[in-house]
Amino acid sequence: MAAHFGRRLRKGAATTAVAAAAVAALAASQAPGVTTEDQGRQPTGAQAAPDGIDGGSADDSATGNGGYYTDLPPLNSPTTSPSPSAGTITGITGDSEAGIPATVLDAYKKAAAELRQSKPGCNLPWQLLAAIGKVESGQARGGRVDAEGTTYSKILGPVLDGNGFAHIKDTDNGAYDGDGAYDRAVGPMQFIPSTWAWAGRDGNGDGVEDPNNVYDAALAAGHYLCRADRDLSVKSDRNAAILGYNNSQDYLNTVLSWYEYYLKHTHSIPDGTGKLPTHRSGEKPGTRPKPRTSAPATPKPGKGGSAGPSPSLPGTPKPPTTSPTPTPTDTVDHLANGGTGTLSAMAGDTFGQRIVVKALTKTGKAVAKVRVRFTISGDTDATFTGGESVATVVTDSAGNATAPALLAGEKTGDFQVRALVVGRTVTGIAFPATVAERQADTLVRTSDTALTCTPGGEFTDQVEVKATYKGAVADGVAATATLVKSADDPTENDKGPYFKDADGKTVRTLTGLKTDADGLLKLPKLYADDTTGPFLLRITAAGGATVTVELNVAAAMPPAEPSA
Repeated sequence: MAAHFGRRLRKGAATTAVAAAAVAALAASQAPGVTTEDQGRQPTGAQAAPDGIDGGSADDSATGNGGYYTDLPPLNSPTTSPSPSAGTITGITGDSEAGIPATVLDAYKKAAAELRQSKPGCNLPWQLLAAIGKVESGQARGGRVDAEGTTYSKILGPVLDGNGFAHIKDTDNGAYDGDGAYDRAVGPMQFIPSTWAWAGRDGNGDGVEDPNNVYDAALAAGHYLCRADRDLSVKSDRNAAILGYNNSQDYLNTVLSWYEYYLKHTHSIPDGTGKLPTHRSGEKPGTRPKPRTSAPATPKPGKGGSAGPSPSLPGTPKPPTTSPTPTPTDTVDHLANGGTGTLSAMAGDTFGQRIVVKALTKTGKAVAKVRVRFTISGDTDATFTGGESVATVVTDSAGNATAPALLAGEKTGDFQVRALVVGRTVTGIAFPATVAERQADTLVRTSDTALTCTPGGEFTDQVEVKATYKGAVADGVAATATLVKSADDPTENDKGPYFKDADGKTVRTLTGLKTDADGLLKLPKLYADDTTGPFLLRITAAGGATVTVELNVAAAMPPAEPSA
């Protein structure tokens, strides 16, 4: 659909009839795969994600699959920027829609710039953030933010109580959304509290992760889209990222339409002067109040004492007349260990086994199609495959959820991986894990050339050894080299061959050595004092591997006398 719109934009054919047909086509599209598990997702166009990682369920998507603006970009291409004196709504549709409030636009660009540094392989364009921001909140309600990027009042989605939207019970005690019974999406990028708890970022450097701040929200959205090692320059990855944000085919089509529109042109407009969208998903024709054109009044406290949506947003849905059908998640009583044993690995290696948990009812029955979130915590740089510290997995038909492969970082020590059920408060499981330093079980010299030197001279050849562990190259392994007194006395010798430090002083023990990527370690040059005789150099690697090299210092042989 986005490509179809692109062709019309390029051709410039923009009739009222064509526009109406396009909107109708988007609204009517219905993707396959909707089941009773999807209750509370988009009323039309909801598309069930496949079992697996980061599929975008209602209670694990960024937004909870709540409502969104369905307005489409104009059919005429955006034109050049209006003059600085131009008002918000200039009378030229292309200019009006292409304008993005200055602070909001700055937040998108800064978030994309940060992702270019931290995740260059993601290739996140700021225009994609702008498209999602347009569809989620109308660019923070037309840029109604203060100088730091915080919205003047909270932007709240509908109550996710199962009445027309997802059924997500409160996960934050109302801290973000002011609702102690059910969750609501919060802020300009519409994060639900349970997702913000692990996806939130500090985008403006004030030390706070605030979903109501457009810099924080935009950076969090960028990292959320870039999960699972995605490359957003690839169409399939980009589509998967958008569907993970809100699992609806209609939502995908709408976001892509704005994305293509913003790629053609956009410009900055003053904060607070942006044009608000007027249509939201799930609304019946004629039920929405006319949009306000003036600045909104101070909102009255909503449910739970928080500020509710502005009058220009849809009201809170009516309470359900019947209780929602229990989902598999509602039946989970606890998580059990699915057979995970001791978790340990050397720095830089993949852990030998993956974490498995089982979702069970109170009677011990396995529960399928339940999302389990695995979170790495502690002072560690260990990650899951793809470089993330959080991964969400769907339980299979046996109730098992298997976490992605766990990769050890360079930090050694203990940490934990915690497993929790998404969307339900039940006791989780913590799995202890340990990262040990890199080790070698074998050290061998790479040459068999004899190492000899005359008193007061220097050895021609440098000592080089290769480290392996279980037959594989052992890179990055710490080692020490000491000139010892004898094979039975490992203390440092006080005479014979020596190394030199940076100041040229005599050194007979070297520490802080490490093997290179090929497992090789080449020592500095060796020198000899005036003492002659055989000497020993012992190299020891982490893990206990050692090799002892013999050195000989002998006076030069006198030249042979000529024969008579």
